[in-house]
Amino acid sequence: MGALYHRVAALDGWRRWGLAFVLGALAALALPPVYFLPLLVPAFCGLFWLTEGSPGFRSAAGVGWWFGFGHFLVGLYWVAIAFFTDIRGYDWLGPAAVLGLAAALAVFPAAATALVRLTPRGGPRRLLILAVCWSFFEWVRSWAFTGFPWNLIGSVWAFSDDMIQFAAIAGTYGLGLVTVAAVMAPALLAGPEGPTLRRGGIATGLAIGALVLIWSGGALRLAGAESDPVPGVRLRLVQPDIPQELKWVKELRGEHVLKQIAMSREPADLAPTHIIWGETMVPFALSRTPEVAGVIGRATPQGGVTIVGAPRTTPYGERPYRVWNSLYVLDDEGRTVATYDKSHLVPVGEYVPLRGILPIEKMTAGVNDFSAGSGPVTLRLPGLPPVSPLICYEVIFPGAVVNPADRPDWLLNLTNDSWYGHSSGPYQHFVAARLRAVEEGLPLVRVSNGGISGIVDGYGRVLASLGLGRAGVLDGILPAPPATPGPYARWGNLVWMTFAFLASGIIVIPSGNRRRIRS
Repeated sequence: MGALYHRVAALDGWRRWGLAFVLGALAALALPPVYFLPLLVPAFCGLFWLTEGSPGFRSAAGVGWWFGFGHFLVGLYWVAIAFFTDIRGYDWLGPAAVLGLAAALAVFPAAATALVRLTPRGGPRRLLILAVCWSFFEWVRSWAFTGFPWNLIGSVWAFSDDMIQFAAIAGTYGLGLVTVAAVMAPALLAGPEGPTLRRGGIATGLAIGALVLIWSGGALRLAGAESDPVPGVRLRLVQPDIPQELKWVKELRGEHVLKQIAMSREPADLAPTHIIWGETMVPFALSRTPEVAGVIGRATPQGGVTIVGAPRTTPYGERPYRVWNSLYVLDDEGRTVATYDKSHLVPVGEYVPLRGILPIEKMTAGVNDFSAGSGPVTLRLPGLPPVSPLICYEVIFPGAVVNPADRPDWLLNLTNDSWYGHSSGPYQHFVAARLRAVEEGLPLVRVSNGGISGIVDGYGRVLASLGLGRAGVLDGILPAPPATPGPYARWGNLVWMTFAFLASGIIVIPSGNRRRIRS
């Protein structure tokens, strides 16, 4: 271990950056849907050693950037598929978009490693501060430049219902903090002063103990957890699997609606009381096509509602003309009971930032940019408990999926992941939705055009699902929420930030041998 440490720490030039890139790519293979978790150990141990061996904070920032570049390039490769899917010929932009996105997101790991290098030497101290900084900059990534907290490192545990229960306490950021610290612990088996088997062994043992404690606590929590159904509610999720390149073809739009109406009417052993379609699965502005709403109303269960995704526009003659990516709630007469407008829009996908400078149009159908809604709301709909609607990637933002002043009883996510084909993207999106359910202690219903659609209870357990690339309906219950929300649902990011603050208290304990930090 000592020899390996010195070889890694002594690397310079392209060998140093190349190893950091490879380590970041390896870490991405622990993400959904691969879950090759053991790779996190060499990946983050190597990152720590490279940071320790950096002669200054600029060099350490370079290590973090190349690690992040490899990590996000592999983890987000599927973004390019959207550019090849679009019918207007954006394929030339796909590879550049992934490279640019990975390069931009790599700034956050670079900031983490640079801050670590600015602290005094001392293996355990620097290891702990790297874990804290990694989690801190994951949080910064959730709001900086509109925010993109995709593939948070805590999501690597989504294969285990027991492990992700910790998110109910400290959120996915807190789970990630513990994970990064734990997988880096073996790095302390070696250091610049030579073999440190005792210190490294203790750290590794504590890391294993922490993970076992999290797992056992989660198993204990789930041992008595029931998913009782909400009385009188029977949901039908409609997943038509309409190819994205055909979804907005003018001559086919009516057929798409009729297909989903027919699916909504399919017989069932227990008739559904409420029907849900995915994001923009009505390819008409329902505010301007009441006849389409009327047809959908006739397929709606009596006394229930059909919830559909569709564009919403300003009325005829009103200026300025605006368009929203919206959710409509229609009763059995086709009347609009409620609407919700997506508030967190996708740059380039739904609007073009710096439109006066960038020579491109948004990728989604239509000429006008979408307008943003007002933020999380709680809707009260006939026959249903209060619900927080979320459209597309609004569900990926921890601590920002409910209105805290009017807490709902469940989450509803309408999305359309058909842009990304049979790639990792839809699986990662579904995992993010499950983690929001655990954090908030609220059941979640997710409806997607081509999958993955599913019903998730307030503990993040998948009760029923329709897989990727399948057309069909999913009938199921609406689970009731757990009786008591967890700490994260009550105090949000303050919980894991408190953990980080306490860890920082250990980090800043003065060292008797401070060294001058070179920049």
